[in-house]
Amino acid sequence: MTDLAQVKLAVRPNPGVPFHIVHQDGEILVIDKPAGVVTQPGKGHSSDSLLNGLFSRFGNLLHNMGEKRDYGLLHRLDKQTSGLLVVAIRPRAYDELRADFEKRMVEKEYLAIVSPRPAKPNGIVQARLREITGDYKKVVISPSGQDARSVYRTLSSSGNSALLAVIIKTGRLHQIRAHAKFIGAPVVGDSVYGSGKSATTRICLHAAKLGFRHPATRQWRHFIAPLPADMLAIAKSLNLSVPVEWCQNQPPTER
Repeated sequence: MTDLAQVKLAVRPNPGVPFHIVHQDGEILVIDKPAGVVTQPGKGHSSDSLLNGLFSRFGNLLHNMGEKRDYGLLHRLDKQTSGLLVVAIRPRAYDELRADFEKRMVEKEYLAIVSPRPAKPNGIVQARLREITGDYKKVVISPSGQDARSVYRTLSSSGNSALLAVIIKTGRLHQIRAHAKFIGAPVVGDSVYGSGKSATTRICLHAAKLGFRHPATRQWRHFIAPLPADMLAIAKSLNLSVPVEWCQNQPPTER
C-alpha cells in the first residue's frame, strides 16, 4: 500500500475528529458518530467532519473509493445526531450495500426524546417530504415530496415528554425530525423543527441500531449503540426511564 505521505488525498485528514469504531473488517467499518460532528466536509466544515477523521486512519482505502462512491460513505447523520453509520472501504462492498440501501433492505432504528409527547403512544407516520432551499437545507410536508414512512413506539413517558424508538426505511433528509413535528411531538433540542427554544443545543436523536447483510458473506449483521451520556442526562432530567439495553453501561457492539 502506498504511504499516505506520498499521496495527495482527496479529503484532508484530521486525527482530532472524535469517533468510535464499533466494527472493522476488510470490507466495511461501522462507526459510532458523536453529536456535534458533521458527516462529510461542507460549508464551514472543510476539515472537521467525520470523513476527515476517517481519512486520518483509513486514508488510502477511502481515497481509492473515489468521489463517485462518496469515499465510502453510504448514508449520513445530521451534525447534532449521534449514532451508527456503515462505511465501505472496498468498491465491491460499497456497490453491494448501496444496492441494499436502494432496495430498503437496511434496518435503522433511532431513539428520540420528544416534547410534547405524541397523542398516540405508538403509530405510523406516512407523510411525503420535499426539500426546500434557503440558508440551510430543510424539508416540509408536501404531496409533491418523496415518500417517507416512520414507525414509532413509546418506550417511556413522564409529564409532557417521551422517549421514542423510531424505525425508518426511507431515510429522507431530516425525516424523523420533520415527522415528529408533523405529529405535534418535536424532538427536544431541534431549533429547526421544534419551538425554537430549548435548554440544549444537542438534538435528542440517536441512531441506535443498524442491521444489514454483510457485503462479502451476505449474512445479517446487527449493531447497537446505547444512548450517549448527554442524552441519558437529558432523559434523567425529564424523569424518563431508559430501558437497560439502551443505558451506556457498555460500549457500542454487535448483537
